[in-house]
Amino acid sequence: MERSLSMELVRVTEAAAVSASRWMGRGLKNEADDAATTAMRTVFDTIPMQGVVVIGEGEMDEAPMLYIGEELGTGIGPAVDVAVDPLEGTNIVAAGGWNALAVLAIADKGNLLHAPDMYMNKIAVGPEAVGKIDIDASVTENLHAVAKAKNKEIGDIVATVLNRERHAAIIEEIRAAGARIKLINDGDVAAAINTAFDETGVDILFGLGGAPEGVIAAVGLKCLGGEIQGRLVPSNEEEVQRCKKMGIDVNKVLRMEDLVKGDDAIFAATGVTDGELLSGVQFKGGYCETHSLVMRSKSGTIRFVEGRHSMKKKPLLVMQD
Repeated sequence: MERSLSMELVRVTEAAAVSASRWMGRGLKNEADDAATTAMRTVFDTIPMQGVVVIGEGEMDEAPMLYIGEELGTGIGPAVDVAVDPLEGTNIVAAGGWNALAVLAIADKGNLLHAPDMYMNKIAVGPEAVGKIDIDASVTENLHAVAKAKNKEIGDIVATVLNRERHAAIIEEIRAAGARIKLINDGDVAAAINTAFDETGVDILFGLGGAPEGVIAAVGLKCLGGEIQGRLVPSNEEEVQRCKKMGIDVNKVLRMEDLVKGDDAIFAATGVTDGELLSGVQFKGGYCETHSLVMRSKSGTIRFVEGRHSMKKKPLLVMQD
């Protein structure tokens, strides 16, 4: 992939974030998602690449989506797999909450797992704890392993978990082990990425979330030198058969090399609402400000990008003819 592609992709997440942010707190999650999706598609079509969506969004939420198999880009340039979540945290934006992102990931063609839109059990950590976690071990064992790897007391470890009834046993075990918890209502891509940044105060992610989001998070953690492990959790026989048709063993532990192959992948995200890592979109008269993160695994480069955009000259964040 071309080096310049990283910064081109930031334009995509910036446009999606700005469009979605106009719906913050208005209680209309599908409208916010639709705005992000439309903006993302518009800017994608100006990017010099031959992209195909292998992970889209919207199936589980019955929301608008960039569909699997959709071609993106100008048709000239590198052939890449594209994983997108135009608005990770539709409910967050609707409520005006924290940590909503516009996010995408790409890798060379054939290198991203075509994850079905179903649940995945996940565990994720940053670089210091790579090789120390095991999704088949107990929550307590993993907490102690991370504490040892990071030279912390167990009471200093913070686990992040989606605040769902299905996670009651995990939450109870974390508390019994003496660790602390940051419960989140939505947005487990952001939560997984946060494990790799000390300033977020998060050490490990546990629990069930979307499988597509697991692949996107894997690209981000690959760029950061972190780790995620997952296992698909079909909720009915139809989902089991779907996995079989896709050639995916539902009993297999999916590791980094299963989720994203090769040495070259790019992750880009722009904050829609404020979070621990990225600030949300701020409107200031005739312009707006964005805060983005873009990373490439091949080079190990991590960039935080602050953008100031004229809404008069580029109302859709793409130059018009």
